[in-house]
Amino acid sequence: RAMEWGNYSVYADFTLLGLFSNARFPWLLFALVLLVFVTSVASNMAMIILIHIDSRLHTPMYFLLSQLSMDILYISTIVPKMLVDQVMSQRAISFAGCTAQHFLYLTLAGAEFFLLGLMSYDRYIAVCNPLRYPVLMSRRVCWLFVAAAWLGGSVDGFLLTPVTMQFPFCASREINHFFCEVPALLKLSCTDTSAYETAMYVCCIMMLLIPFSVISASYTRILITVYRMSEAEGRRKAVATCSSHMVVVGLFYGAAMYTYMLPHSYHTPEQDKAVSAFYTILTPMLNPLIYSLRNKDVTGALQKVVGRCVSSGKIAVTILSSG
Repeated sequence: RAMEWGNYSVYADFTLLGLFSNARFPWLLFALVLLVFVTSVASNMAMIILIHIDSRLHTPMYFLLSQLSMDILYISTIVPKMLVDQVMSQRAISFAGCTAQHFLYLTLAGAEFFLLGLMSYDRYIAVCNPLRYPVLMSRRVCWLFVAAAWLGGSVDGFLLTPVTMQFPFCASREINHFFCEVPALLKLSCTDTSAYETAMYVCCIMMLLIPFSVISASYTRILITVYRMSEAEGRRKAVATCSSHMVVVGLFYGAAMYTYMLPHSYHTPEQDKAVSAFYTILTPMLNPLIYSLRNKDVTGALQKVVGRCVSSGKIAVTILSSG
């Protein structure tokens, strides 16, 4: 049971108003979100499997991309609960469940920020220092990079989650959102959270700007190097290799900067939900599609696997028919 302290309580359940509450056609939106979720899980799983089984994809770039495909965990932290609530006509989430969702979301999002920065550094080395690439991006270095990215994300989760969830929340525990995101939770607090919001703002700036600075510096050097290339084919290949990553960075960082760096006076709950849906639901689906559709190595590996499956199916049919 919740402990009642004055006019507020702690450890009680919350109510998520959800993404479908104000929709004109909630079941149509439900079907769309379900389709996006299934596509995201399937495409990310396919990317991980392809990178694992095709030896041509056993390179640092695709190793980092396989880590980025852990978006499966990211979207699974939020969407299944939201879809089940819509089907069961329930909106409650326990204090423990909200805390866990809050922690996982911060950790996974933080890790993705750092992974995108590391992927830009990988492209910088590949384009600007190709002769030193095997040394600077060795397997050991890649594992250290990935460990640092996940450690950075978990630090963000461990720092912000306990502080956010220790605030006393008012009697109205309706979160005007579809998951336990920090700004929506802080609006329910009965105490002044301005000092914490300022500290969180500084923390988020560091979490965003440190990898974003690496990305900006890397692509500035890449563009300079590409501009100086004399061969048109080399220039085209370099641009094609990096453009997919730049699209993903623009989508993810743009939405995150709106949510955590734009003053709250410029936000409305509807805008917050729309932007959050973009980078928590749509981006995990777009990432593998952008990388696979614009990458000949990935499409080639996919065609190879599909060809093997078709050949195996034909052989099995032949054996059954002859038997």
